[in-house]
Amino acid sequence: MSSEHTVAPPTQSVADPAPLGLAGFALSTFVLSLVNAGWMPKPAEPVVLGVAFAYGGLAQFCAGMWEFKRNNTFGATAFTSFGAFWIAFALLVTFNVAGIPAEARPAAVGTFLLAWGIFTAYMTVAATTLSRPVLVVFILLTITFFVLAFGAFSSQGGVTVLGGYLGLLTAIAAWYASAITVIASTRKR
Repeated sequence: MSSEHTVAPPTQSVADPAPLGLAGFALSTFVLSLVNAGWMPKPAEPVVLGVAFAYGGLAQFCAGMWEFKRNNTFGATAFTSFGAFWIAFALLVTFNVAGIPAEARPAAVGTFLLAWGIFTAYMTVAATTLSRPVLVVFILLTITFFVLAFGAFSSQGGVTVLGGYLGLLTAIAAWYASAITVIASTRKR
Protein backbone atom coordinates (compact mmCIF):
# COMPACT_ATOMS: atom_id res chain seq x y z
CA MET A 1 0.00 0.00 0.00
CA SER A 2 1.51 3.33 -1.03
CA SER A 3 0.60 6.71 0.13
CA GLU A 4 1.03 9.50 -2.36
CA HIS A 5 1.51 12.96 -1.06
CA THR A 6 1.50 16.07 -3.11
CA VAL A 7 3.84 18.53 -1.54
CA ALA A 8 3.61 22.10 -2.67
CA PRO A 9 6.97 23.51 -3.67
CA PRO A 10 8.33 26.02 -1.20
CA THR A 11 7.50 29.56 -2.17
CA GLN A 12 10.25 32.08 -2.23
CA SER A 13 9.40 35.67 -1.89
CA VAL A 14 11.58 38.31 -3.44
CA ALA A 15 11.06 41.92 -2.43
CA ASP A 16 10.13 44.32 -5.19
CA PRO A 17 13.43 45.21 -6.88
CA ALA A 18 11.94 48.15 -8.83
CA PRO A 19 12.70 50.82 -6.20
CA LEU A 20 16.36 49.76 -6.17
CA GLY A 21 16.56 49.81 -9.95
CA LEU A 22 14.83 53.18 -10.17
CA ALA A 23 17.04 54.67 -7.42
CA GLY A 24 20.25 53.41 -9.06
CA PHE A 25 19.10 54.83 -12.36
CA ALA A 26 18.04 58.14 -10.79
CA LEU A 27 21.25 58.80 -8.89
CA SER A 28 23.49 57.94 -11.85
CA THR A 29 21.36 60.04 -14.20
CA PHE A 30 21.37 62.93 -11.75
CA VAL A 31 25.15 63.05 -11.40
CA LEU A 32 25.81 62.72 -15.14
CA SER A 33 23.11 65.28 -15.92
CA LEU A 34 24.78 67.79 -13.59
CA VAL A 35 27.81 67.57 -15.91
CA ASN A 36 25.70 67.72 -19.09
CA ALA A 37 23.72 70.72 -17.78
CA GLY A 38 26.95 72.53 -16.97
CA TRP A 39 26.42 72.59 -13.19
CA MET A 40 29.63 70.58 -12.79
CA PRO A 41 32.62 71.18 -15.06
CA LYS A 42 33.26 68.58 -17.78
CA PRO A 43 36.64 67.58 -16.22
CA ALA A 44 34.62 66.41 -13.16
CA GLU A 45 32.83 63.77 -15.29
CA PRO A 46 34.93 60.90 -13.87
CA VAL A 47 32.98 61.31 -10.60
CA VAL A 48 30.08 59.74 -12.51
CA LEU A 49 31.99 56.59 -13.45
CA GLY A 50 32.01 54.80 -10.10
CA VAL A 51 28.37 55.63 -9.48
CA ALA A 52 27.49 54.61 -13.04
CA PHE A 53 29.29 51.29 -12.78
CA ALA A 54 28.29 50.27 -9.24
CA TYR A 55 24.86 51.75 -8.58
CA GLY A 56 23.49 52.52 -12.03
CA GLY A 57 25.09 49.46 -13.53
CA LEU A 58 25.55 46.61 -11.10
CA ALA A 59 22.69 47.35 -8.68
CA GLN A 60 20.27 47.98 -11.54
CA PHE A 61 21.43 44.86 -13.38
CA CYS A 62 20.77 42.85 -10.20
CA ALA A 63 17.31 44.43 -9.92
CA GLY A 64 16.67 43.18 -13.45
CA MET A 65 17.69 39.66 -12.51
CA TRP A 66 15.33 39.76 -9.52
CA GLU A 67 12.56 40.96 -11.83
CA PHE A 68 13.14 37.80 -13.91
CA LYS A 69 12.63 35.80 -10.70
CA ARG A 70 9.35 37.65 -10.16
CA ASN A 71 8.32 36.85 -13.75
CA ASN A 72 8.18 40.54 -14.69
CA THR A 73 9.36 40.74 -18.29
CA PHE A 74 9.14 44.53 -18.50
CA GLY A 75 11.06 45.12 -15.26
CA ALA A 76 13.64 42.47 -16.12
CA THR A 77 14.23 43.93 -19.57
CA ALA A 78 14.29 47.55 -18.40
CA PHE A 79 16.53 47.18 -15.35
CA THR A 80 18.94 44.69 -16.90
CA SER A 81 19.25 46.79 -20.04
CA PHE A 82 19.73 50.11 -18.28
CA GLY A 83 22.15 48.47 -15.85
CA ALA A 84 24.10 47.35 -18.90
CA PHE A 85 23.81 50.91 -20.30
CA TRP A 86 25.53 52.35 -17.24
CA ILE A 87 28.26 49.73 -17.28
CA ALA A 88 28.78 50.36 -21.01
CA PHE A 89 28.85 54.13 -20.39
CA ALA A 90 31.50 53.75 -17.68
CA LEU A 91 33.59 51.51 -19.92
CA LEU A 92 33.15 53.82 -22.93
CA VAL A 93 34.30 56.91 -21.05
CA THR A 94 37.08 55.10 -19.17
CA PHE A 95 38.62 53.06 -21.96
CA ASN A 96 37.29 53.98 -25.39
CA VAL A 97 36.35 57.62 -25.97
CA ALA A 98 39.94 58.87 -25.91
CA GLY A 99 40.84 56.27 -28.56
CA ILE A 100 38.15 57.46 -30.99
CA PRO A 101 39.56 60.06 -33.39
CA ALA A 102 38.18 63.53 -32.60
CA GLU A 103 36.42 63.82 -35.96
CA ALA A 104 34.61 60.49 -35.38
CA ARG A 105 33.56 61.14 -31.76
CA PRO A 106 30.32 63.01 -32.53
CA ALA A 107 29.07 60.15 -34.72
CA ALA A 108 30.24 57.48 -32.28
CA VAL A 109 28.70 59.03 -29.16
CA GLY A 110 25.62 60.17 -31.08
CA THR A 111 25.03 56.63 -32.36
CA PHE A 112 25.44 55.21 -28.84
CA LEU A 113 22.82 57.65 -27.50
CA LEU A 114 20.50 57.26 -30.49
CA ALA A 115 20.45 53.47 -30.13
CA TRP A 116 19.52 53.80 -26.46
CA GLY A 117 16.86 56.33 -27.41
CA ILE A 118 15.30 53.83 -29.82
CA PHE A 119 15.30 51.11 -27.16
CA THR A 120 13.81 53.51 -24.61
CA ALA A 121 11.10 54.59 -27.07
CA TYR A 122 9.70 51.09 -27.47
CA MET A 123 9.98 50.50 -23.73
CA THR A 124 7.94 53.69 -23.31
CA VAL A 125 5.19 52.16 -25.42
CA ALA A 126 5.21 49.13 -23.11
CA ALA A 127 5.24 51.43 -20.05
CA THR A 128 1.86 52.90 -20.99
CA THR A 129 0.25 50.04 -19.05
CA LEU A 130 2.28 50.77 -15.90
CA SER A 131 1.96 53.44 -13.23
CA ARG A 132 1.94 57.07 -14.28
CA PRO A 133 5.24 57.86 -12.45
CA VAL A 134 7.05 55.05 -14.32
CA LEU A 135 5.54 56.17 -17.63
CA VAL A 136 6.71 59.74 -16.97
CA VAL A 137 10.25 58.44 -16.35
CA PHE A 138 10.24 56.62 -19.69
CA ILE A 139 8.79 59.57 -21.62
CA LEU A 140 11.36 61.95 -20.17
CA LEU A 141 14.20 59.48 -20.72
CA THR A 142 13.25 58.93 -24.36
CA ILE A 143 13.28 62.67 -25.00
CA THR A 144 16.54 63.03 -23.07
CA PHE A 145 18.32 60.36 -25.13
CA PHE A 146 17.17 61.86 -28.44
CA VAL A 147 18.17 65.39 -27.40
CA LEU A 148 21.58 64.19 -26.16
CA ALA A 149 22.05 62.19 -29.39
CA PHE A 150 21.28 65.28 -31.47
CA GLY A 151 23.68 67.31 -29.31
CA ALA A 152 26.42 64.73 -29.84
CA PHE A 153 25.85 64.39 -33.60
CA SER A 154 25.78 68.17 -34.11
CA SER A 155 28.50 68.99 -31.54
CA GLN A 156 26.22 71.74 -30.22
CA GLY A 157 26.96 72.24 -26.55
CA GLY A 158 23.69 74.09 -25.95
CA VAL A 159 21.70 71.03 -27.04
CA THR A 160 23.70 68.85 -24.66
CA VAL A 161 22.99 71.34 -21.86
CA LEU A 162 19.26 71.04 -22.66
CA GLY A 163 19.69 67.25 -22.52
CA GLY A 164 21.32 67.68 -19.12
CA TYR A 165 18.32 69.58 -17.79
CA LEU A 166 15.98 66.94 -19.22
CA GLY A 167 18.15 64.30 -17.53
CA LEU A 168 17.76 66.11 -14.20
CA LEU A 169 13.97 66.01 -14.62
CA THR A 170 14.22 62.32 -15.53
CA ALA A 171 16.28 61.62 -12.39
CA ILE A 172 13.78 63.43 -10.17
CA ALA A 173 10.90 61.49 -11.75
CA ALA A 174 12.76 58.18 -11.21
CA TRP A 175 13.52 59.05 -7.58
CA TYR A 176 9.85 59.87 -7.06
CA ALA A 177 8.76 56.54 -8.60
CA SER A 178 11.26 54.73 -6.36
CA ALA A 179 10.28 56.63 -3.23
CA ILE A 180 6.55 56.07 -3.51
CA THR A 181 7.10 52.32 -3.81
CA VAL A 182 9.52 52.17 -0.87
CA ILE A 183 7.25 54.29 1.30
CA ALA A 184 4.18 52.21 0.38
CA SER A 185 6.08 49.00 1.21
CA THR A 186 6.89 50.24 4.72
CA ARG A 187 3.23 50.92 5.38
CA LYS A 188 2.26 47.34 4.47
CA ARG A 189 4.41 45.82 7.20
